[in-house]
Amino acid sequence: MAPTSDIARLDGQAALVTGASSGIGRASALALAEAGAAVAVNYFGSPDAAEEVVAEIDKAGGRAVAVKADVSKEDEVRQMFAAAEEALGPLDVVMSNAGIQKDAAVADMSLDDWNAVIGVNLTGGFLVGREAIRRFRAKGRRPGTSRALGKLVYDSSVHQLIPWAFHVNYAASKGGIHLLMRSLAQEVAEEGIRVNAVAPGAIATAINADEREAHADDIRKLIPYGRIGDPIDVGRVVAWLVSDAADYVVGQTIFADGGMSLYPGFRGNG
Repeated sequence: MAPTSDIARLDGQAALVTGASSGIGRASALALAEAGAAVAVNYFGSPDAAEEVVAEIDKAGGRAVAVKADVSKEDEVRQMFAAAEEALGPLDVVMSNAGIQKDAAVADMSLDDWNAVIGVNLTGGFLVGREAIRRFRAKGRRPGTSRALGKLVYDSSVHQLIPWAFHVNYAASKGGIHLLMRSLAQEVAEEGIRVNAVAPGAIATAINADEREAHADDIRKLIPYGRIGDPIDVGRVVAWLVSDAADYVVGQTIFADGGMSLYPGFRGNG
């Protein structure tokens, strides 16, 4: 049996991370590269930030490439996968991470804002997952590289479980990701494709910077562990989840949330 340190490695594997120019996607790309994977860094509106991630991986002795795509567009998703494989070879790991928020009270939420969030977060998750599965099948198994045919990980949220007033489009998209992930896992596990998700809680990223600044103390009250998470807290989970160290983990969501999903408001009041 290989040592744990060996089976947690990703040497010789290629990965694609969507929305990898910042936040959790960036941290996940860096963690995958640190574990030995070559990484395609997807971005949509931040080419300079994506190139910075690539440069950081290159400086550490890894291999990476930046690839632009809007994950809500079918043709761009196909082109993204083609560009990633042209640069790095067949993909073994895909992380569907790209996501947006457009928050409003439900009575004030426009249909455009609803569709934009569902389009990127949920439809994008479908398009990326579908193309990943097609590419894994075309690649075939590579003995000595990974026990699985392919590894697909979704970036979900504690809000696949916890309702979120004034953010109904975002919460609905993450609830959809939960059952998209589980349904795909049920469908393709027999082929050797592992589909899982990570569900972050309060993580210090640009998407929630204003909210954190205004409500940091209130947010910490919702986290039993007492701190707001860092993106790398999630990235390390992703790197483990796609390694052979997690080879028997299929169709699961790992909550990286400091205990937020424990509903701490009920402590002592049950």
